[in-house]
Amino acid sequence: MEGKIKRNRLKKMMESEEFSQKIYKYGFVIILLIVWQIASTKVGIPLLLPTPKSTFTEFYANITSAKVMTNIGITMSRVVRGWLIAVLVGVPIGMAMGLSKIFKGILGGVVNSLRQIPMMAWVPLSIIWLGIGDGPTLFMIALNGVFQVIMNTSSGVASIDKDYYNAAKSMGASKMSTFANVVVPASMPHILVGARLAIGAGWMSVI
Repeated sequence: MEGKIKRNRLKKMMESEEFSQKIYKYGFVIILLIVWQIASTKVGIPLLLPTPKSTFTEFYANITSAKVMTNIGITMSRVVRGWLIAVLVGVPIGMAMGLSKIFKGILGGVVNSLRQIPMMAWVPLSIIWLGIGDGPTLFMIALNGVFQVIMNTSSGVASIDKDYYNAAKSMGASKMSTFANVVVPASMPHILVGARLAIGAGWMSVI
């Protein structure tokens, strides 16, 4: 009886969608490794296309190297600091643009113009302004992410239903109370999306 129950459980597990997804995922990885091995053998030039084994060996050697991990830690520290600057600068600007048509009219054109400038064009200016060191790196990371935060925050604030404001006013809420209890919670999903995109853009700008 117990064996039959186990067989039924195993059958249900194998027929489940989650099990099928795992089979597809791991099957794809195995096929990819096989194709990679065949291709690297055919090419025969390790510098151009190394084998999976040599790649994983070098990867393990790097993650166990104190020097490499120290440099990764320095890079991650720069990304986090630049991301924090982008969030701390971008959220207030996005809030102002979303809440006020005046601010949107003043800052909207400037923000849209600046975000069209290629990031590489800022590199020489950042070095001239901030010198050599962490300054230009933090500036580029923050600049690359701040527009994501501004645009998403502004969009989130502007999309809040007017009924929420009317409900807050009917209950006698002050402007600060409305901001804290209506604007911030309602726009938080958009702010988090902007922050997530900003940290991804920050990683790209590290190079």
